[in-house]
Amino acid sequence: MSPEVILTNALLVLPKEVMEGTIVIRGDRIAEVQPGRSHAAGAQDLGGDHVIPGIVDVHTDNLERQVQPRATARWPSRSAMIAHDSQTAAAGVTTVLDALCLGDLGFDAGRTQTFREGVQDLDALAGTGLLRSDHFLHLRCELPAADMVELVDPVADHPLVRMISLMDHSPGVGQYRDVERYRKMRVRQHSLTPEQVEKRINELLEQRGRLREPQRRWLIDRVKHRGLPLASHDDATPEEIAANAADGIMISEFPVAMEAAEAAKRLGVQVIAGAPNIVRGGSHSGNVAAADLVRAGAVDVLASDYVPPAMIEAAWLAVGHGDTTLPDAVAMITDRAARMAGFTDRGRIEAGLRADLVQVRPHEGHAIVRKVWRAGERVA
Repeated sequence: MSPEVILTNALLVLPKEVMEGTIVIRGDRIAEVQPGRSHAAGAQDLGGDHVIPGIVDVHTDNLERQVQPRATARWPSRSAMIAHDSQTAAAGVTTVLDALCLGDLGFDAGRTQTFREGVQDLDALAGTGLLRSDHFLHLRCELPAADMVELVDPVADHPLVRMISLMDHSPGVGQYRDVERYRKMRVRQHSLTPEQVEKRINELLEQRGRLREPQRRWLIDRVKHRGLPLASHDDATPEEIAANAADGIMISEFPVAMEAAEAAKRLGVQVIAGAPNIVRGGSHSGNVAAADLVRAGAVDVLASDYVPPAMIEAAWLAVGHGDTTLPDAVAMITDRAARMAGFTDRGRIEAGLRADLVQVRPHEGHAIVRKVWRAGERVA
C-alpha cells in the first residue's frame, strides 16, 4: 500500500462550506477529513491554498485541437492523445470524457479519423497506468449525417462510453440558427466561394429532412439497454427540451437560449454550460451568455468544451462576479459532473472517496492550479 499522505494548512472546499483543515490519504482513497492543522511529521503544508476535488470534465473537444494544431497540419494521433492528457491533468481535470464526433456534415471530414484513432489510442493506453487523467468516451452523434449509424454501431457497447450527445449542426438549427452567420463562417474557414457554400447548405437541409428523425430514433433504441446519460445539444426552444425529455434525454448540453435552459430546469433536465463562454465573457457564436445562465440558477454542470483550464477559471469567475458561492461553483465542475456521468466514487472531499484532489491558489482574479493528485498519486 502507498504510504500515508497528509495535506494540511489548506482551505478545503466541501459541499456546503469552506473549512480550514487537513486531508489524510491512504492508498488511493481519502481516509480522513479533519478541521485544523496537522502537526504530524511529514505532513505537507499547503500554505493556506484551496483544495478542491479533482475536476470532472464531461465534454471536451481538446483532443481535436491537438490532432489539428494548424489547419493544414495533422499531428500523429498517439502523440496528440498524450499531449491532450498532459494538458487536462495540468488543468486539474482528473476525470475526462473525451468528446469525439461521429458523423460528417461535409465540412469536417477529419473528425472521423480523429474519432477512430482516438478510440484506438484510448484502448491502447487506458490500462497502462501512463495516462495522468482518467479518460472515458463521450460520443457526439451527428443525427443528420449519412455515416452516423455505421460509425456509432461498433462502439455503442464500448466499456469506456459514459455519455452520448444527440447533435444537429445543420445550417439554420441550434448553434447555427443564424444562417447568414453560418454562410460567412464556412466561406471564411474553408476557403469556399459563396456559391459552393450555398450548394452545400441546400444539400445538408435535404439530407436532414430524410435522415434526422429515423436516425435519432435508431440511436435512442440502440443504446437504451446501457442506461447511459443522453444529452441533447444546442437546444433553442422549450419545445425542443420537452420533446427530448419525453424520449428520456435528460441533459441539455450548451442551450443557446435562456428560455430553453429555464424550460430544462422546470422539467428536471440537467443543463451543461461551456466554461470558455464564462471566461471569454460571452458565446463565440452569438448565443446566450453562460454567466447569465449561472446567475439565473439554470446551470448544473460546466464543461471545458475546448479549453481544459477554463473549468477552474470559470468557477472562480462566477464566484467573483457574485453569481454563486464557491462550494456551488466547485460542485459544477466536480460533484455534479461526476454524478451526471454516473461516477459515485469521486467528486467530493469526503472520507472513502477517491483521492482526486487539486491544490489551487487564487491570484488577481485567476485560479492557479499548483498540484494535482489522482487516486492518491501526484500527477501534476
